[in-house]
Amino acid sequence: MPTQLPVTELTKMQIKETPQGSIAFCHPTPDTICSDWFTMEYWQQKSAITGSSKGRYTTWFVKPDLIETGDSQWVLRHYYRGGLMAKISKDSYLYTGLHKTRAVSELALLALLYSEDFPVPKPVAANVERRGLHYRADIIIERVEGAQDLVAKLSKAPMSDAQWQQLGSCIAKFHERGVYHADLNAKNILITDDNFYLIDFDRGEIRQPDTKWQNANLERLLRSFNKEKGILSSLEFTQDNWQQLMLGYSKA
Repeated sequence: MPTQLPVTELTKMQIKETPQGSIAFCHPTPDTICSDWFTMEYWQQKSAITGSSKGRYTTWFVKPDLIETGDSQWVLRHYYRGGLMAKISKDSYLYTGLHKTRAVSELALLALLYSEDFPVPKPVAANVERRGLHYRADIIIERVEGAQDLVAKLSKAPMSDAQWQQLGSCIAKFHERGVYHADLNAKNILITDDNFYLIDFDRGEIRQPDTKWQNANLERLLRSFNKEKGILSSLEFTQDNWQQLMLGYSKA
């Protein structure tokens, strides 16, 4: 069963109240943070948008141009519903408390994992806007420099057996910690020259390690690779690659 994050991880976050709701942020995010930071229009006016990632919806990459952030870029993502619920409301959720919102929950999980040196993006802030009994939310994380997702990588070139084993070992370490990724797929894994990173921990949890949910996680990832292979037949993925991943997973 899922377990709550340690209270200390939630209380480490600073909360700033706004006319629209609340902003949760991780030190040392600048105190000048405001709700405008979570809108594409704000960064567009500053000519600070450096790119985007288009899936079901658009995620924006921005250069904050703040002394505290150095040369890093940020990723701005709005929370949207999926499945049948999206037909009722594309981005509205029932509010049952700030720390239970999807944005703040994800921010807290990232903060915990980042503090433990897991390969995840650095968390920056989450925005929750209340509207009666419901809320809408956004999150800002730091962009992983020089990274591309595995679909983009494998559409251009294969990975070595050692890299597939490294990926398997990486996933195993998350599982050993009890980290449940609700949407483990090829596009939510980034690769740089040296490392792999997991991203998009929406609805992620810390669970008691158990082979049932861990195997389901792996099966979801395999379906993802096979789906992408069906879309792009030249994708550099084979069953032997998967066996190498599982070899690395079992050795971790």
